Amino acid sequence: MPSVTPVRPLRRDAQANRDRIVAAARSVFASEGLGAPVEEIARLAGVGMGTLYRRFPTKDALVDAVFEDTLATIELAARDALAADDPWAGFCAFLDRAFALHAENRGLKDVVMTRSTSRAAAESARARLRPLIATIVARAQADGSLRSDFRTEDIPVLFWAVGRVIEATAEVAPGAWRRHVGIVLDGLRAQAATPLPGPALSRSQLDRASARPGRNA
Repeated sequence: MPSVTPVRPLRRDAQANRDRIVAAARSVFASEGLGAPVEEIARLAGVGMGTLYRRFPTKDALVDAVFEDTLATIELAARDALAADDPWAGFCAFLDRAFALHAENRGLKDVVMTRSTSRAAAESARARLRPLIATIVARAQADGSLRSDFRTEDIPVLFWAVGRVIEATAEVAPGAWRRHVGIVLDGLRAQAATPLPGPALSRSQLDRASARPGRNA
């Protein structure tokens, strides 16, 4: 039987460099999204590009390292939704948690929604999430709370729409996306609508959000 060579742990300085790179990448991706240049990450981490590429040969490898825990959190939210006694409450709770994570981290939407087979962790997480989400939807429809014409393929569209609201209002009313989600959920509810969870944006807030670069694209 062939011997197995044990994986050698990183030296203390190498591990410290790796930790700084991951922490810097987490901060940069959260504020700027996955389009942020790796040079900015290396600069924030205080390492050279050579050190960054030794630890993470590709940007996808760095993305996987940064978002591994977050992707696991989304999967846990889906499983919690399935464990809820009320299927509609589970459906709403899953969307709320997923949108809240997106509000905290701009890069998350790119990881979860972008179909990139080169990002192993993200693709594996999507593969595990698809049947969970399909069951969340089916349970809510089976008990008559979710409209019957809703499809799991509509979930990404919800993320695009709510994501746009999150990004447009992040600096003027960070929690405003919850009002939009309330409107969306009332549109998905098969029964009577519920009160919206918060006030509308003021005219001043709307003007400031609309004036931000790229908001009219």
